[in-house]
Amino acid sequence: MRYTLLEGQRDILLLLARILLMILFILSGWAKLTGFTATAGYMASLGAPAPMLATAIAVIMEFLVGILLVLGFYTRPLALLFALFVLGTGLLGHPFWNMVEPERSANMTQFLKNLSIVGGLLALAAAGPGRFSLDRR
Repeated sequence: MRYTLLEGQRDILLLLARILLMILFILSGWAKLTGFTATAGYMASLGAPAPMLATAIAVIMEFLVGILLVLGFYTRPLALLFALFVLGTGLLGHPFWNMVEPERSANMTQFLKNLSIVGGLLALAAAGPGRFSLDRR
């Protein structure tokens, strides 16, 4: 049997992954929640359909689902749902293929960041939350 150092730390690494993947979204969701009207106005300026509904969905996903993922509650299905959300926001919010420089480069980086986060969420969905989670209680 082959044993590596990281195998012994699996549960701690999964907890750390959940926290690091979600901290950005929880903080962003809180800002959207506390500045709901301004966020809806910003979404309207971007041409988002139903900006109030879009803002509510963003708050629920980023803040509420983000916290649930940190806690490790329904981790696998919520990680998959969150991956779809992040992919959707990348496609809608960072359409670099329709832009010219310098906006193109900045938005391509943001889009690729979203894809990287999707990769982390898919890995979390596959691995599960680990021992330090509500799913394991």
